[in-house]
Amino acid sequence: MNNFREVNDDILKDWLDFREEIDLAFINDEDRKHAVKFDEISEKILNSVPKQNRKFIEKQLELLNSSFLDYIVYWNEKYYRNGFCDGIELIIGCIDK
Repeated sequence: MNNFREVNDDILKDWLDFREEIDLAFINDEDRKHAVKFDEISEKILNSVPKQNRKFIEKQLELLNSSFLDYIVYWNEKYYRNGFCDGIELIIGCIDK
């Protein structure tokens, strides 16, 4: 049986990248309601710190945002990919029997 988790021409990866672009565009009001409001939260935090600490805190918030997005993309891709591969292997297993 092929190992669907390791491929060179990764259609699933392309689809996940496309979905990420679409999801980040917030297609409807329900999507907007569940969005992480990072900019609003960051602005509130930055407004509450002394000016001498603002640049440092701003840099840390940018790192946090970047890290959080990497985390979401990683786990999203991992579970979509594995779920898709498990589904394909299940279907192939049923067909082979």
